[in-house]
Parts: sequence; structure tokens; C-alpha cells
Amino acid sequence: MAQKPSIPKGTRDFSPLEMARRNYIFDTIKSVFSLYGFQQIETPAMENLSTLMGKYGEEGDKLLFKILNSGDWKSAITHEALDNATIGALTSKVSEKGLRYDLTVPFARFVVQHREEIQFPFKRYQIQPVWRADRPQKGRYREFYQCDVDVVGTNSLLSEVELIQIVEEVYRRLGIRVSLHINNRKILAGIAEVIGQPERIIDITVAIDKLDKIGIDNVNKELLEKGIPAEAVEALQPILHLNGTNTEKLDQLEQVLATSETGLKGIEELRTIFALYAASTQDGNLATYEPNGLQVELDLCLARGLNYYTGAIFEVKALDVQMGSITGGGRYDNLTGIFGMSNVSGVGISFGADRIYDVLTELNLYPENLQSTTQLLFATFGEQELLYALRWAKALREKGMSVEVYPEPTKMKKQMGYADSKKIPFVAIVGSDEMAEGKVMLKNMLTGEQKKVNLEELCLEFSV
Repeated sequence: MAQKPSIPKGTRDFSPLEMARRNYIFDTIKSVFSLYGFQQIETPAMENLSTLMGKYGEEGDKLLFKILNSGDWKSAITHEALDNATIGALTSKVSEKGLRYDLTVPFARFVVQHREEIQFPFKRYQIQPVWRADRPQKGRYREFYQCDVDVVGTNSLLSEVELIQIVEEVYRRLGIRVSLHINNRKILAGIAEVIGQPERIIDITVAIDKLDKIGIDNVNKELLEKGIPAEAVEALQPILHLNGTNTEKLDQLEQVLATSETGLKGIEELRTIFALYAASTQDGNLATYEPNGLQVELDLCLARGLNYYTGAIFEVKALDVQMGSITGGGRYDNLTGIFGMSNVSGVGISFGADRIYDVLTELNLYPENLQSTTQLLFATFGEQELLYALRWAKALREKGMSVEVYPEPTKMKKQMGYADSKKIPFVAIVGSDEMAEGKVMLKNMLTGEQKKVNLEELCLEFSV
């Protein structure tokens, strides 16, 4: 019995229509990236595990897909090791490579490896798939595309402002209403300091990053289970419930974090970002930040659990669809240092193309007639008509038109049905009469109008 075909959970096939929609997303994002001077690069699907491990926190390491070494990988494992070794130790013996978890760490490796070839500040974008051994659910996949944009080699907070502007422009073009949440890891570090738990910053940020998903009670429970003292958890509560405008929140934080130099530095950075962003908009207002519909909100519960963020952190959510983060990122000062290149600061964001796809689908925001790129189909009834159509098609393609020739003579109904299914707007009908006159019968598939035209007239028809 033949095996029923299937694909791994958390992965998807994409039809021509779906690919047309995905390319619409990619092309929109690329066009905005280019406006700000970013250049495209690519990196391999797999990286050395030594490059990936330890960069995403303990939870991230568990979600890495490892690749078995080629050849006789079993020879690297003794019976004794199999009985006594930890999973981590066994993995290191049978796997030296893994599928990339994101595009940022490979980018850091790229910068260090090619530092003699690139000009700083280096502005790059990268659109490629990544893989995570996560539990599949709505809006979450094991294989998905990221659209990353980063700038490295500058400490200027203007870079953060440009990223906010890119977010604003991308989603304006896509027609998606979004809110942008912003925080600063220095503020989070300051909070950990003032509650007396500076060494537990990772545990604290990983937990509070889940606040929207699991609620305050479960966050508090997780913190206690991780060994955070009850008095520290209690001291954290008023900080997590700060409210008001962005300015008011920063003013309150300034008092709460008065004893933390790190926390105050984070507040200063956010004030600068807000001020520069407001200055870049005609109707900018530090208290509201809603130019052209974009909502920018200081969110102290935003932590983004990745270890490498050191400054501003961002997260974007759709306002009209229940979906997780569709864009996120932040400032990282130390990422290239792990590859032997210190004192190189960077900041970047990643657009989750698959989640954006789902949002556009749910809101029905795709342009009409997105699927077909074919402008004209030649319908034929015999071998001579086919050869005639081939000559015309070649001439039209040389002029930049997208043209198809139906591959075999068959009933007109079938050929017209093909044009309808692909939403091809015009059909050129070739019969003996048309060939004798050196013309084709051009049919508008939308209106049903038909007229005979020669090649010159046909070219003129599509140039208008």
C-alpha cells in the first residue's frame, strides 16, 4: 500500500496564489528597506552548532534543530557513553551543525568573518527561512521566514528611530494597523537591581515576557518556582503596573530607578528615541506618538527573552487580529564579541512574514488580481495556428509582455476556462481566418469585448 504523503507538523506547502501573496509581502518589505539604504545578504541554512548554542538562552538551545553528522555517526558513541552521558554530551558527538534559529546570530558571524570587506556602519537586510523545534499552533511554525534589517558599527540612537520609521512605512503600505511596544533592557536590569536580584535578570525577563500570554498570577508563580524571593516578587508588582503616557511612565520610572545607574541610562536612551521620532513627524507628540496611525507605547512587560539584547527592544502587534508579535528586535552591543570582534554595537528588527501573511489573509487586505502575472493567453486550434501564436508570443515577450500559449489544440471552452482560472485578462484567439489576415481575435475576459488586431495594434493595446 502506497504511503500517504505528508509534511512535518509546523511546515506548509504554498500554492501559486499563496506564493503571489508571500512575494507581495517580501517585495513590500524589501522596497522599504531599500529606501533607508539597507543592502541584501544571505547566509547558509545550517551553521556550526558552536555558532548557535548559548546565544538564545536555555529555552532557545532546546528549540535548535540539530543535524546528524554525515557518514557513520554512530562510531562516535561508545556503549559506556550511551549509558552515562548527558543528552548534551551525546549531541556534541553526533552533531556538529544545526539549522539556523534566527538570522541575527548568523549575521553577527557574517560581520566578523567578512569584517575586512564591509564598510561600517553596515546596513543589511536578509529574507530567509529559519527553523525552531517549537510546538506548532496558530501563527507559530517550525519553519518560517524572517525578514531582518540590521545596522552594526554605530551607537547612534538614530538607528532605532529609523527602525520605527521602517515599521510604520511597511505596515502603512500593507494596510495593517499596528501598535509598536518599546522597552529597554537597561531598564529591566535596573528593575532587577532595585528589587535586590541583579544576578537573576535573565530569569526575571524570561518570566515577565510571558505576561500577556499567561497572566500576572502565573508569572509570579514562575518567578517563585525559579527561586526568586517572595519579597522581590512583591517589590516587582507596582513596576509592572505603571500606567499613563510614555512621558508619565518614564517620569515614574526615573523615581523608582533613582539608585540604578544602568536603569537611568535606559530611561535616557528611550527619551532620546521618543524625542527624535517625534521630531521626524509633523504631528509628533512625545505623550502619544500616533503619527499616521502608528501607536508607540512604552511597555515595561516587554522583555524579549533572547540573551543578546542590551538596549532598546521592540515588538509590534496587529490591532485588528488576535496574533502574537509580528515584528520584533532590539539593540545588541556584545553579539559580535562572542566571535572575537568587540566594541561593535548593532540594532535590528525582524518581520515575521508568515504571521504577516496570516494577518493579511484574515483581514482580506491583499490587492485584487495578485495571483496571475500573465497578461495574454494565445488560444489555438491546430498545429499551424500554434506556430503562428509562438511567433507572436516571442515578439511580445521581447517587448516585456507576460504571454502564454496554450500548449495543445483543444476545445475553446477548456482554453477559456484555463484563462479564467488564472485570471488572465486577455485571450488572443488564433484561427485560419485570423492567420490569413495577419491578425488575432483579442478578447477582453472581463467585458467579453472582441476585436481583430494586428501585432502592432496588439502591442499598442498593452502599452496604453
